[in-house]
Amino acid sequence: MTLTDLLDALDSGQAIPANSPLHAVMHATSQEALKVTGELNGGYHEPSRVRELLAELTGREIDESVTLFPPFTSDFGKNIHLGKRVFLNAGCRFQDQGGLHIGDDCLIGHNTVIATLNHDLAPSRRGDLHPAPVTIGNNVWIGANVTILPGVTIGDDAVIAAASVVTKDVPAKALVVGSPARVIRTVED
Repeated sequence: MTLTDLLDALDSGQAIPANSPLHAVMHATSQEALKVTGELNGGYHEPSRVRELLAELTGREIDESVTLFPPFTSDFGKNIHLGKRVFLNAGCRFQDQGGLHIGDDCLIGHNTVIATLNHDLAPSRRGDLHPAPVTIGNNVWIGANVTILPGVTIGDDAVIAAASVVTKDVPAKALVVGSPARVIRTVED
């Protein structure tokens, strides 16, 4: 099994059984992610070096307009897709195995947690992993201490208020707040 095999399985929504060959690849990739984020978070780096480390983590070119303020953690890294002019504030934690797509011009607040995996509910299969991607549209503002759960899509121009827990899709231009997050109004220009 290879990383490509694992990404194909994750991106198709296939469950990853505990202790399977795919799970072993996921674990090995996670060790690489821990190494890169350890370096990223180990001291000050110029913004260009931060982007280099982010590119190493994701396996993708990172646009020079992307800004990341460490610390930052990802337990996988290889399924993060960042648009242009994305700002990731300090303390973000991304569990990206299921796929994380962040559009252009997004602001991601302090301590945002984005999860893309669930465990199986059945006790006998609790170690099995079920991926579901998170997609964040363009020009989305996510406040501090927000948690976004697997399978959520956030529409363009939406605002997620601080400390919200996003459990379901958010329409474009919606302002959502709370736990679980609910739409309280539309954002207008």
